[in-house]
Amino acid sequence: MLLEIVTPEGKAFSDDVSGVVLPGALGELGILPNHASLVSTLTAGELRYTKDGKTHDLAIGAGFAEVTGERVNVLTEMAVRDSQIDETAVQAALERAQNRLKEDVLPEEIAAVEAAIANSLAQLHLKRKRRTI
Repeated sequence: MLLEIVTPEGKAFSDDVSGVVLPGALGELGILPNHASLVSTLTAGELRYTKDGKTHDLAIGAGFAEVTGERVNVLTEMAVRDSQIDETAVQAALERAQNRLKEDVLPEEIAAVEAAIANSLAQLHLKRKRRTI
C-alpha cells in the first residue's frame, strides 16, 4: 500500500509499504493493506512503517491520517528521521518551551507552546530509543 506523509514544507515521504503504525489520539493504529477506510487525528509521536521486512520510524507531529484500503495519507506538522534529529538542539528547544509555559502566556499561545513541547518530546524519544537499541 502507498504511504504518503505531507508536512507544510512538502512531501516528506512517499513509498509502497507493507504496514504502518500511527500514533492515534486514542492509541496506536495498526494499518495493513485492505484496511477499512477511516480518518483519524494523530498526536505527536512515532510513526513506524514496514518495507521489505524491515521496520523504519519517524517522529511526527500532530495531524491527521486518511486510510483508503490501499493508501495511507498522513498530514502532519513535522516528520523527521532519527538521522535528522539534533538531540542537543531539540533538548534546548524543549527547555525553552517548558520555560515559556512558566511565564505569562496568552491563552492563544498555549496550544502552540504545548505543540512545540510534544514535537520535541517525540523527537527525543525516537533519538534516545535509537541510541539504546
